[in-house]
Amino acid sequence: MTVDDQAQRLQALLQPLPSSATLVPPTSRYAGVGTAVSDPDGERPVLYLQRRFVPQPDRLATLGEHVVVAGERTDHVAAAELGDPELFWRLCDGNRAVFPEDLLREPGRRLRVTSPEGIPGSPS
Repeated sequence: MTVDDQAQRLQALLQPLPSSATLVPPTSRYAGVGTAVSDPDGERPVLYLQRRFVPQPDRLATLGEHVVVAGERTDHVAAAELGDPELFWRLCDGNRAVFPEDLLREPGRRLRVTSPEGIPGSPS
């Protein structure tokens, strides 16, 4: 890669995002969370994600259960149960866990596999 190619790539990264661009992928726990701009010194505005409120687990529809086996990882459970290892956060939301590793500490524990908040279904 030439110096000109590197300069062009760097320049492209520094361009503002188009208004249609999203900051996070649709499968992220932050999808749908709004953005805001902070500019306390008036010289350098900073775009940031607003706070995400964790939903109450009893408001989430249960899709199934997973029984924890010793040595499992949350990304493997999410891949097996939800089809995507990056959806581990849905296991956390459905089971009141702040730290994903807490879900798997006790072999034999039954985890709720839930839909994300706002998806129609009958919470159980």
